[in-house]
Amino acid sequence: MEKNLAALSAQNDSLLDMPPAHVTTGEASPLRAWLSVVSVAIGAFAFVTTEFLPVGLLPQIAADLGVLPGTAGLMVTTPGIIAAISAPGLMLGAGRIDRRIILLVLSILLLASNLISAFAPSFGIMLLGRALLGAALGGFWTLALATSGRLVRQEHAAKATAMILSGVTFATVLGVPLGTFISGLYSWRASFIATGILAAVALAAQALLLPALPSKAAIRFSDLRALLGRATARKSLLMVALVFGAHFSSYTYITPFLVQNNFSLSAITTILLGFGFVGFVSNLAISTTVTRHLQASLFGMVAILLVALVALPLVHTSIAGVSLMVLAWGIAFGAIPLCLSIWLQLSSPDLPEAGSALFVSIVQVAIALGSFTGGVVVDAVGIPATLWLGGFLALASLVVIASFGMGNKKLADILSR
Repeated sequence: MEKNLAALSAQNDSLLDMPPAHVTTGEASPLRAWLSVVSVAIGAFAFVTTEFLPVGLLPQIAADLGVLPGTAGLMVTTPGIIAAISAPGLMLGAGRIDRRIILLVLSILLLASNLISAFAPSFGIMLLGRALLGAALGGFWTLALATSGRLVRQEHAAKATAMILSGVTFATVLGVPLGTFISGLYSWRASFIATGILAAVALAAQALLLPALPSKAAIRFSDLRALLGRATARKSLLMVALVFGAHFSSYTYITPFLVQNNFSLSAITTILLGFGFVGFVSNLAISTTVTRHLQASLFGMVAILLVALVALPLVHTSIAGVSLMVLAWGIAFGAIPLCLSIWLQLSSPDLPEAGSALFVSIVQVAIALGSFTGGVVVDAVGIPATLWLGGFLALASLVVIASFGMGNKKLADILSR
């Protein structure tokens, strides 16, 4: 496995069918190239903050707009479902339009979504704003993951992807809690205005810093069909679904688990902040080794996830034990998205945008189904059972990872078949 991804740098040109943007234009300095990555990371922060903001605001919004809390949960479900559809749908309709222009349009849609939500006079209008978010969300993640290697030199592609994905961690650690804090000071509408300002900052940064990202070939439905026709690609997508299903079937109910076991509000806040912090560090740390040890890194992180999920119900009476397992979980999941993103790039080197679109769709479907299934299990059996469900899905994903051949020296060649 020492050379699993030795060819990753050489493959990034083929992954995107053209050299990095700063080489193509001959204008961007290395500093400007990294600033362009930062602008996309700010966009990721804004998108994820907006996506999960209602989680902390459900009671206030439900009361103000006259719906039941369960109905208000559609504010989270709706964008996820639409994002799963829009990820491939938007790219099929994008043709050969400059990807920079598309990213800017998606940021405009994000801004519009926040403003519509902030001033929504009814729940129906609120859902319209959230649907608009979903339409932008799928396309953003498809392009963000597919273009990360075009913004910097090939040898830094993994670090660029890690930086963009760090926006997710920052949103989890800072964005959503800050939105809830603003709501407590003013109102839930002020929280959406704040995320609208964040979206405007991301839009301005991308308009100033992103280089032209022309596409040499439009994604076609036949590209998606061709990719799904490959056994390794199908197996890779199954692996992605199992890993994200394992996480979200369990993480959705981590707070109720802690409450059920008599953790104080301050203790829960500290544990979840620790989860986000170690995840951020893990994401950055794995970026330095993932291009050399992809399969081993992914297998190790999913194994840690499995141990944490299975152990949590067993150590539920120990604050130290629970804290340790949640931190281990954070380390694992902080690294997993980057590993899976690069894995999917390698499984579709000739169809990068098709691969990213399917990746984003599968992730969104796994989030929705994982959370829903976890909820059914919680209601029927109890919270510990959904943690064990997550552990079972993690175990299944380890079997899929191992099926590629743990001792194989040319993983990249296998995945691209």
